[in-house]
Amino acid sequence: MLAHERTDADRLRGAMSRLRGDPALPPDVSMIVPVNAREHLAAVRELLADVASYGGQHTLEMILVINNYPGDRPPPELEAFRHMGVQVLAIPNVRRTGEEVALSARFMGLEIAGAEHTIHFDADCRVPNATALIDWYVEQLSGGAQLAYTNTQYHGLSPSAAMRVRIMAHHLARWIKRVVLGTPTARGSNFALRRSFGLPLRDDPRLSGQELRWGPAVRAAEGRVVYSGRPDLVLLTSGRKIEDGWRNLLIYLWWRLRYNWHWLRTAPRADSRSGTGGWDTHGRT
Repeated sequence: MLAHERTDADRLRGAMSRLRGDPALPPDVSMIVPVNAREHLAAVRELLADVASYGGQHTLEMILVINNYPGDRPPPELEAFRHMGVQVLAIPNVRRTGEEVALSARFMGLEIAGAEHTIHFDADCRVPNATALIDWYVEQLSGGAQLAYTNTQYHGLSPSAAMRVRIMAHHLARWIKRVVLGTPTARGSNFALRRSFGLPLRDDPRLSGQELRWGPAVRAAEGRVVYSGRPDLVLLTSGRKIEDGWRNLLIYLWWRLRYNWHWLRTAPRADSRSGTGGWDTHGRT
């Protein structure tokens, strides 16, 4: 390890120790991050640095569910992360039939989480304002929400016109589902969840093993879902795998049209939009 890498690791270790507080007490928040060992071991260090900037009053444990590596050759980064004060759940293969890999890893993190309030990011996300976002999530879950989520944008995108149109179409589709159709659009890379409410959903057919169905599944189970579009609560997810170009844009628009049609026909719905089964429009901007 180079000298600057050791310095960064020591700095993160100090920050994680500060965030965790007294290890004899349960944390206020468990942050759960699935990590694909073949792709995201470097990226997750940037996420850790963002979270380390948290300056609020809540204690936090960071759980990395590291997976997708040969069972006989665990990556050396596992011990490096543990040295930083991060809780590491290392499983070579978390894949479960009929369930997205990230979702499988997320449930494994939920099982060992020490807090009722859990926050979920992806390993390649960036958090511009960790203090505002974490505090808002704790406030919503403490106030009676079972699921909360905020505006998710992208980092690492091409600046081309085709890419701008594609992202506009993406956000327009999500806005229509969220505002016009009243369907929560929480995604795996950015949401908070009450642990006791989320764990029983693992085998619920309304979740269907898909990260994009968290919102409808929680609402259909009569959970309260809240959303905020406040700029200071935005999270940035990686856009590095989004294909650029006009041809790819047309392919995407056709896929989006078919996907949304299928969503409208199959998305789980609550019996009522009032009371605990309702959708809270808090912070919609």
